[in-house]
Amino acid sequence: MSYHSVKLIKRPELEITEDIFNIVTQDIPTPAEGEVLVKLSHLSLDPAMRGWMSADENSYIPPVKLGDTMRASGIGEVVKSNNERFPVGARVMGLMGLTEYAISDGNGLNVIPKELPAEAILSVIALPGITAYHGVFEVLKPEAGQTLIVTAAAGSVGSLVGQMAKNLGLTVVGVAGSDEKCQWLTKELGFDHAINYKDADFVEQLTQATPNGIDLFFENTGGLAQGPIFERINPHGRIAVCGLIADYQKAEPAPGPSWVGIIKRRLSIQGFTMPDHFHRIPEYGQALGSMLGKGELKYRTHVIEGIENATSGINLLFDGKNTGKLIVKL
Repeated sequence: MSYHSVKLIKRPELEITEDIFNIVTQDIPTPAEGEVLVKLSHLSLDPAMRGWMSADENSYIPPVKLGDTMRASGIGEVVKSNNERFPVGARVMGLMGLTEYAISDGNGLNVIPKELPAEAILSVIALPGITAYHGVFEVLKPEAGQTLIVTAAAGSVGSLVGQMAKNLGLTVVGVAGSDEKCQWLTKELGFDHAINYKDADFVEQLTQATPNGIDLFFENTGGLAQGPIFERINPHGRIAVCGLIADYQKAEPAPGPSWVGIIKRRLSIQGFTMPDHFHRIPEYGQALGSMLGKGELKYRTHVIEGIENATSGINLLFDGKNTGKLIVKL
């Protein structure tokens, strides 16, 4: 019996091209003592994968080594087990890679409920959900009545950030890259305002949507929207820098906000990444599962079929062409 996995064989120069990957066929391995064999059913494609492909050792997580399976989170079922914590039949989630089967010693694996759809888990309880939850509750620490703005608002993280903030009684403004996405944010998710950053009058729309300024900024993109948003932030405002997807495929990142403005308005800016907080996944997962069960969080997915389409599918994230949480169904 054999299976397919995606190996990283080259570093991307700027954009992710298919020649940096190799899809290989291997014999299904046998788990050693303390290990389990997992058959993957769904894989998650996330913007963070672009950073994991780079050669930068000075980052929050070591890069994927050339020749190794490309790092990715996924859901699967334990089909062979030599680890009593994960019996055969257990449904698990973890960073198992772009692969149809994976061997694990159990580190980083979490047992997940069988009754929840895989799409719900990867959209809400996996990396997007825990990222949104940590950024909102631990970094921004919102209070009712404040105004929060989030970029890439129709993305897997941003859409959850906005909903969490609305449920706490905040005014929420979303920034996205298409009119369809903006309509989804206001009509389906209940955002107060959604603005297409490509509109010629973006700055005017932003001013109208934030008459009392901006208290909290959840940054996912960088790019064109960042400067005008920064200029609207109130004194003592807080910024959570989660991603800069507009810069991930550029040779040089765009210049950021002026430090003079940071001083004048006494702003708090914090970058964060979730590997620092993976020990809190059970806690965050429980909170997110509760929100999901109460109907407080909506999501939508963009599903790709087959591992052979994962390598080209990643670029949907950077082209803004995905219409929901990007998932590969095996």
